[in-house]
Amino acid sequence: MYAKDMSAMTVREITDNIFAVGVIDWHRAVFDELIPLPDGTTYNAYVIRGAEKTALVDTSDPGKEEEFITNLMRLGIGSIDYVVVNHAEQDHSGALPLILELFPMATVLATPKGRELLTYLLQVPGERIRVVDDGETIPLGGKTLEFLHAPWVHWPDTMLTYVPEDRVLFSCDLFGAHYATSDLFVADERVLYEPAKRYYAEIMMPFRNSIKKHMERISGLDISFIAPSHGPVHADPSFILDAYRDWISDNVKNEVVVPYVSMHGSTEKMVDYLVEALMERGITVRPFNTGNADIGKLAMALVDAATIVIATPTVLFGPHPKIAYAAFLANILKPKARSATVIGSFGWGGKTVQDITGMVGNLKIDLIEPVYIRGLASGDDLRELDRVADEILRRHREYGIA
Repeated sequence: MYAKDMSAMTVREITDNIFAVGVIDWHRAVFDELIPLPDGTTYNAYVIRGAEKTALVDTSDPGKEEEFITNLMRLGIGSIDYVVVNHAEQDHSGALPLILELFPMATVLATPKGRELLTYLLQVPGERIRVVDDGETIPLGGKTLEFLHAPWVHWPDTMLTYVPEDRVLFSCDLFGAHYATSDLFVADERVLYEPAKRYYAEIMMPFRNSIKKHMERISGLDISFIAPSHGPVHADPSFILDAYRDWISDNVKNEVVVPYVSMHGSTEKMVDYLVEALMERGITVRPFNTGNADIGKLAMALVDAATIVIATPTVLFGPHPKIAYAAFLANILKPKARSATVIGSFGWGGKTVQDITGMVGNLKIDLIEPVYIRGLASGDDLRELDRVADEILRRHREYGIA
């Protein structure tokens, strides 16, 4: 069902009197000056019209205020009673100050931490914000807002909002994807799988254990639609729920990820040899040259890998900066890999191995004895790489994956 002028195709009805009013950002290329967006993104917001009151769930990125307000006008919004802020980060809440100007009677609903963050990040007056408790409900007239606090998915303020009458879960960043599409609902699960996994890997993976806890609670809800803050709406929730159960599980796969960089070819020779040795042993291996690799693809590979091999030359006294960056990312993403090692070469000295192992202290991994050599790899050095490949295979067999 469309309301008024729907030429932009951005205001649509999900189910009875629940509308998607968000904005498509087709051309955004980077998020947080860090995360590549090869498929653009969306800033999803939703209007819930009850018989007595109207609620708006989230707003938009501040750079898209005009389009967002236009969508509300297309829907013919006369008043907004509640603005639900599931998460205070600006891509969700950036248009909130303008909404509060346009709708001076509206009350913001947020968690206690959400209220605190909104006052600091957007200078929203505290008296405009009502804190809602975990499990609290607010009636709209034939529709009910039920709030589920979900801290650390992925900020401490996050909550989810559920409308039981229509079985719609507004899941905030959980189950989302940076994926610009004109489709309201997921059109092809095979196409969405990679953007959704990339989103999980880059943003949600550090909070895997928190997500596990909240997934248990979500499993008790009767859900027909999952409406996330980014990407299309899931009209078949089983697809994304099953994918998340796999990603957050403790299960690893018979895969090795090798982030590497090489300045003069010595480290690359070692990587090439180890990649072939692992392939000969029936192990899937994914090398990533950090000089030009898509960091998002590296993050996705880390979701499932059992082993990480970090390969770097020594620059002055330590690891190459691009490998240090990759190690830093792995450390904050906290993948479920079980083993790791370091390979590479140096010219005259340094403490690269110690630096790298110190950078990944958040990972619960067993360290395989590194192979760190001086100069170009000789026959004996390459045989040491065979030893590493054999040890990786032995461990993967222990894990029951090889």
